[in-house]
Amino acid sequence: MSLSKKIKDIKCKFDIDFDLLKSKKSTTLNLKNKYLGRKGLINSLYLSFNKLPKNDKPKFGLDINKLKENISLKLADDSNDNIINDNSNLDLTLPGKYYDAGSIHPITLIIDEIKSIFQRIGFSSIYGPEVDTDYYNFEALNIPTHHPARDMQDTFYIDKDILLRTHTSGSQIHYMKKNKPPIKILSPGRVYRNEDISVRSYCLFHQIEGLYVDEKVSFSDLKGTLEYFAKEFFGNKVKTRFRPSYFPFTEPSAEMDVYWGLNSESDYRITKGTGWLEILGCGMVDPEVFKAVSYDLNKVSGFAFGLGIERIAMLKYGIDDIRLLYEGDIRFLSQFKK
Repeated sequence: MSLSKKIKDIKCKFDIDFDLLKSKKSTTLNLKNKYLGRKGLINSLYLSFNKLPKNDKPKFGLDINKLKENISLKLADDSNDNIINDNSNLDLTLPGKYYDAGSIHPITLIIDEIKSIFQRIGFSSIYGPEVDTDYYNFEALNIPTHHPARDMQDTFYIDKDILLRTHTSGSQIHYMKKNKPPIKILSPGRVYRNEDISVRSYCLFHQIEGLYVDEKVSFSDLKGTLEYFAKEFFGNKVKTRFRPSYFPFTEPSAEMDVYWGLNSESDYRITKGTGWLEILGCGMVDPEVFKAVSYDLNKVSGFAFGLGIERIAMLKYGIDDIRLLYEGDIRFLSQFKK
């Protein structure tokens, strides 16, 4: 039988089989194997094709490829219909399956809400590197080598001068070196410290650094800004307090607490029996920090604050164990929806 007749014969056979497919007496997969499979009828044509004279090969090669393409297209168009037709137990009137779309992590929800609150009073968001130098993380923030304050932050060092940042305060140095006052920024991000893991602490956590630098910025401006934040975030009835503290890069310095309460045993454990939970540290920017970025101390002043996101999330959602935020338990995370 000539190659031309074989091509026509296969085309006729396929048309008959394709009609059977439409009447549900065959399946798309069966026809693909019969005509397009490795041992299918199309591949059998190439045995005759290889014996043709060189001058005849272009014509018959084109005919074979057209037949193959035509069969492939017809089977591809019909495949989805056949999947439904072949499944006689499928009831298209039943409601579809529910697939949970997931939820936003509570840490992200808190960061977004805090950014939104401060954006309403003119703060914009910037981001700094998580892997930074000793200079930006310590030196430029008035924490020279062997300064006792370094003991407060058990640091993960990559080498002598490169480390995982222990706070987002280094972001303000990066920004101030490239920008002049007035400055009103937030810098959210992850920070790392070699701390024991417990209900109140973890080896990594999240902060938002805030910085405001301009002429005649005072401590009253700082307190007013943070009181505004607390009321916007926790409600007008929230109780707050400021306690004197120490940070090398601010002077004077303070810590801000929010009243958690003493209604349960976990409340006593989390607040160490005081009912108060620290959420941020703050203070007026130390003159030594301004010297590091070449700002005129006679013209500008400023305040800075750093919020612990995990602590705020615990207050906001009533979470009594910080470790829950990092375990990836879907049962826990699925509670948080926007």
